[in-house]
Amino acid sequence: MEIRTLRYLVAVADLGSVTAAATAVHVTQPSLSRQLRQLERELGVDLFVRDDGRLRLSAAGAEFLPVARSLVVQAGAARDIAAAIAAGRLQRVTIAAPGTTLTDVVAPFLATLEADDPMPAVLEETPASVYATLTLGADLAIGTTPPPDQLAGIALADLPVWAYVPRTHEWAGRGQVPLADLVDRPLLTQDRDYHPRRALDSAVAAARLAYTELHEFGSPEVAQAVAASGRGIAVVSDDPRFDLQPLTIDGPTGPLGISLYAAWQPGHHGAATIGRLAARLAAFCVARYGEQVTPPRRRARRHTATP
Repeated sequence: MEIRTLRYLVAVADLGSVTAAATAVHVTQPSLSRQLRQLERELGVDLFVRDDGRLRLSAAGAEFLPVARSLVVQAGAARDIAAAIAAGRLQRVTIAAPGTTLTDVVAPFLATLEADDPMPAVLEETPASVYATLTLGADLAIGTTPPPDQLAGIALADLPVWAYVPRTHEWAGRGQVPLADLVDRPLLTQDRDYHPRRALDSAVAAARLAYTELHEFGSPEVAQAVAASGRGIAVVSDDPRFDLQPLTIDGPTGPLGISLYAAWQPGHHGAATIGRLAARLAAFCVARYGEQVTPPRRRARRHTATP
């Protein structure tokens, strides 16, 4: 049983005659009739009632028609997907990233996608494991350390690690705060699985400073919420929440920050499409946050976390 013959069956049922169906599927009428008889022999059932040379569906044919129609549609979809794969196009793209990056960078970027872009899906993963998702079904991974050498990738952005204070805080109008002043205050951070915290720890160590009081939270949003209550200063890379004021942190080698990188498998059938999507994401970061977030290689070096 061939999909082509099922397509002939559907054409006869839809158009009402062998003559019209033969014209529609670009075969001769005798050839179409012969192949429909062959289909009936293969299935062991009469699909048509033949009256004076005319065909109409039998009860068995009417029952079989939805199955044949479904197979024809699925076969067409399979051909379309195969053609897209062969051309390097993607029907879907799965993007893996840490939670903060998904919320503040990836999700706003997805809102700019167009109708002919792949349908996106996202996968939240910790920074330490995000590149491993490329062997587990992700097409594009966004991390905070340079990707392994075997992966293709680009630097996306150099984002600041902020110190967030309420509008009523004495520092609210300063714009920036020296690291030495910051460590004297109660700090609200994520744990060391996350690179904003690692960047902070690395800068504190490089400056030979020490924390006075530090509280860890599993969520950067919660750290900001607690800061809004006046219980400390949130040090995270998230966009501002709860009407908090962001301050840049002046570290020993410049403003404290983390870098974002995009990575993908170079042998992926859609590698070219993924690369273009990553480049658009990099441009989106600049448009959203300003020229100051362009990747480190094009700007003065920032103090960033080490792996």
